[in-house]
Amino acid sequence: MRRQLLLIAKAPVPGAVKTRLCPPCTPEQAAAVAAAALADTIETLTATPAVRRTLVVHGDLAAPPGWHLRRQRGDGLGERLANAFADTALPGVTTLLVGMDTPQLSIMDVPDGDGLGLAEDGGWWILQLRDPADAEVLRDVPMSTPDTGARTLAALRTRGLHVQTLPVLRDVDTAEDAHAVAALCPGSRFARTVRHRVPVSSDAR
Repeated sequence: MRRQLLLIAKAPVPGAVKTRLCPPCTPEQAAAVAAAALADTIETLTATPAVRRTLVVHGDLAAPPGWHLRRQRGDGLGERLANAFADTALPGVTTLLVGMDTPQLSIMDVPDGDGLGLAEDGGWWILQLRDPADAEVLRDVPMSTPDTGARTLAALRTRGLHVQTLPVLRDVDTAEDAHAVAALCPGSRFARTVRHRVPVSSDAR
């Protein structure tokens, strides 16, 4: 299968990323966590076979070596995701998109065909489409809700797609999420950053 990889990301600027980590984190600590998650995700995708890798970015962020760069465009997340698929489309090439909130990911074994991986909070963390035009359904799916994943799956199926379900992962929104995900990848850059930058709540001690 010929496949390209998209990483949709936000520049790790204090006060603009991972705001749900604050508190207990400061904006600078939250930005450090975001930067580590982004770096680990880039490392995984760089090691994954692909015909092209593209960073689809909001903010001021350079493309890693060997990557292409696209600016996000659109008003809401659903629109930006749909545009990311449209703006990077390659004839006859499957597109796989992930975000920067699942640094524990491993996508080496994602099967051929259309696929969606749900997140534990009800969203989704990975979407693979053989035809990027099918991402148009994302424009009408409410994002960041407890049923975003289910509604995305239903919308894709209305186009007649046979969508494979991929592994469920926990994404990083809160300090509790950060520590839980760090435990899944203990030797990673992300885990080291969480240990040093994310306070453990009194309830978790």
